[in-house]
Amino acid sequence: MTAPPAAAIEIRRLTYADLPQVVAIERRAFPTPWSLAMFVLELSKPSGICLAASVEGELAGYLVCSRFDAVWHIMNVAVDPDRHRHGIASTLLTRLFERVDDPDAQYTLEVRRSNTRAIALYDRFRFMAAGVRRRYYADNGEDAVIMWRTPATLRGSLDDVPNAAPA
Repeated sequence: MTAPPAAAIEIRRLTYADLPQVVAIERRAFPTPWSLAMFVLELSKPSGICLAASVEGELAGYLVCSRFDAVWHIMNVAVDPDRHRHGIASTLLTRLFERVDDPDAQYTLEVRRSNTRAIALYDRFRFMAAGVRRRYYADNGEDAVIMWRTPATLRGSLDDVPNAAPA
């Protein structure tokens, strides 16, 4: 399958009607998928941003981001495994940053240490590793790398990242 042009990726607000497709993608994308209830909870938060990516009218990926105080926590980014490397996750992240529209915004996320493709994606968006959550993932006890994107990381520094430590 060839990658669609970026213009062919439609980004819109994720809705409750999308959840059957979201859960199906989630189960194919992750060894410990979120439950339907977890998605319902995130969609019900008024301060969050939940985005859906569609290609040719079919849900291809999604992003769930919650705001905690002044920090945006990217909770979940997933792309249908059949559509990896088509620019969908990049388009979702770009649209998130456009929606927040704040040059001083701070974003954080956790990612499996073994998920080198995701880490490379976040690196391209100027996230920096700033710590580790030991044995974070219940399925296999794998560590999570804590990554941040802040005004300082955009300049190549961790100066404004709370409790930053090398990962």
